[in-house]
Amino acid sequence: MAATGKDSVLVIGGGISGLSAAWFLRRRGRAVRVLESQDRVGGVISSERRNGRLIELGPNSTLQKPGDGEDALGRLVAETGLSGQLVTAAPAADNRFVMRGGRLHALPASPFAFLASPLFSWPAKLRLLGEPFVGRGKGEETIAAFAERRLGREFLDYAVAPFVSGVYAGDPRVLSVRAAVPKVYDLKRRYGSLIVGAIARGAKGMGGPAGRLVSFDGGMATLPETIAGKLAAAVRTGCRVVALARRDGAWEARWRSATGAGVERARHVVVALPADAAADVVEPLSPEAAGLLRAIPYAPIVTAAVAYRRRQVGHPLDGFGFLVPRGEDAGLLGGLFSSTLFAGRAPAGTVLLTAFTGGATDPRAMDRDDETLTRRIAGDLARILDIKGTPLSVRLSRQPRAIPQYTLGHLERVARIEALLAPLGGLYLGASWRGGISVADCIRNGESLAARVA
Repeated sequence: MAATGKDSVLVIGGGISGLSAAWFLRRRGRAVRVLESQDRVGGVISSERRNGRLIELGPNSTLQKPGDGEDALGRLVAETGLSGQLVTAAPAADNRFVMRGGRLHALPASPFAFLASPLFSWPAKLRLLGEPFVGRGKGEETIAAFAERRLGREFLDYAVAPFVSGVYAGDPRVLSVRAAVPKVYDLKRRYGSLIVGAIARGAKGMGGPAGRLVSFDGGMATLPETIAGKLAAAVRTGCRVVALARRDGAWEARWRSATGAGVERARHVVVALPADAAADVVEPLSPEAAGLLRAIPYAPIVTAAVAYRRRQVGHPLDGFGFLVPRGEDAGLLGGLFSSTLFAGRAPAGTVLLTAFTGGATDPRAMDRDDETLTRRIAGDLARILDIKGTPLSVRLSRQPRAIPQYTLGHLERVARIEALLAPLGGLYLGASWRGGISVADCIRNGESLAARVA
């Protein structure tokens, strides 16, 4: 049993949220220990090399805003000595495509490109002129209701809904605009109009968000692995917490591993786990909080890293990737041009694509066998990207609970969980089910959590 100092903190969960919190706590002089149930750190972040290809089985990149006061990612990269390994996506990443009528169309990145774009009809374009005059909706709205009311059905179907599928693998008919896309909601709240707000804040065109897409020479897993390596003995993998209780003014966590069991004691505990796993830990403390955590749904995703010879692919692959709206003749949510985005992802003369299927709108994709999935994914890629012949390789990865869904009432649920656990003292919760789902979001929230604990 570890000694309990007044500044000791136990972090349960070795994903990027927990590791970030642990790192920033250590920087503040706190004695930190991390327990992770899996035999590796990183959670959904996982990278592997196969036949000269660098394959991401989870997040492929994240968005950094250098110079931003909220750039916790930049601070973490600098403090861990990873600045030299950070890589920025190629300029082509600003180009993004959406499928319509079986063809890929570039999302317009300027007013002129928007007017010339065949992605939207003229009635849909003219409809935008009235957006600043659309009134306030009633109550909390879904993304779909908000977008259709303000922008029209065509923009919902071919801009907003594909974006939601690409980010959340979610269904815009159930996601909360206030919780899932707070920056969009804030534009309307502050400026009365999405268009006026975007102009006032100098937003980029529809091609992509402001900031730069980044990864690492060795893939996204470089970040959690480096943090854990520098925390060294403070991180224990293969240890699952089976009970958490407060005794004698401190927290006591009982854990089990393949080789034994033990107890960790600390003044403060950070539970940085997916919502359902966090529910298991806090249920003895607050059954109501556990029930609210279990009510947070997750979307399943199947990821396919597919390699081809360059000469097999007719499309120039001159962009970030593509999105597939519902109703198009394809079962994919979208795909990334991985070897275009970052150098060193595929051997010379070959390309690496990353395709996604499943999500909240097609959860049954998770149950299909490998042969069926491979055939369907390769078939869709061939039609969309003008590919001839069979892939050089396909690497499938299933994540049954990949991305938390910020549905209607999400912010109220999170606030209620906080209120229920606050009286216990010294217990903090944080992971991708609150405050944003991207890697950069999780790091920023980890830094904020460390400040709260300190």
